[in-house]
Amino acid sequence: MRQISAQEFERLPLRGHEFMAGVPLHDAWVVDLPKARSGITLDEFLRTAPVPPLAPSPVVRGLLALRLFIGRIFGWDDTEKIEASEAAFAARMTDADRARSRVPPGTPDEPFRVVYRFENEQLVEIINRTAHAAALSALVETPDAYRYYFAIYVRNVSHLTPLYMAAIDPFRKFVVYPSLMRSVLRSWNKTFERS
Repeated sequence: MRQISAQEFERLPLRGHEFMAGVPLHDAWVVDLPKARSGITLDEFLRTAPVPPLAPSPVVRGLLALRLFIGRIFGWDDTEKIEASEAAFAARMTDADRARSRVPPGTPDEPFRVVYRFENEQLVEIINRTAHAAALSALVETPDAYRYYFAIYVRNVSHLTPLYMAAIDPFRKFVVYPSLMRSVLRSWNKTFERS
């Protein structure tokens, strides 16, 4: 698992690149997964995994609990009005996107909401008073393995966004995302070990 450049990620033929046009790509990660068989899709993986692929570790859960505690104190997460607004990335859905999505837009995927899930690509979003973020996941089959891509887009919602993102950057890059990528690998191995 490793962080990859924006250029490497943007070379993938994903709907998300067009969909997220104008929203800065904050970072992208990749983890190689063993090839149990051909034809596995991201949708199949997400539907059949016995444990959530992006399950946070105890350390990450602790960091999230701390963030939520601080958010309650400062009112960062009172987002009902924001989520219902036209600012939501889900408002960019076309009729074709809606027809193609295997999960209804707006379905909770804690702490996110699903924008869309296609066969090998999923976009989820979260909006609060610190940032409007989207996580784009993709699964690509290669001759010898699968590659799971995970990218974060962040749109500023206030003057607080750049400060907030700078403050959490070391935790995201050195704790949260590596932990999530290890979780994807563990979940993949549990899901497809007998395929």
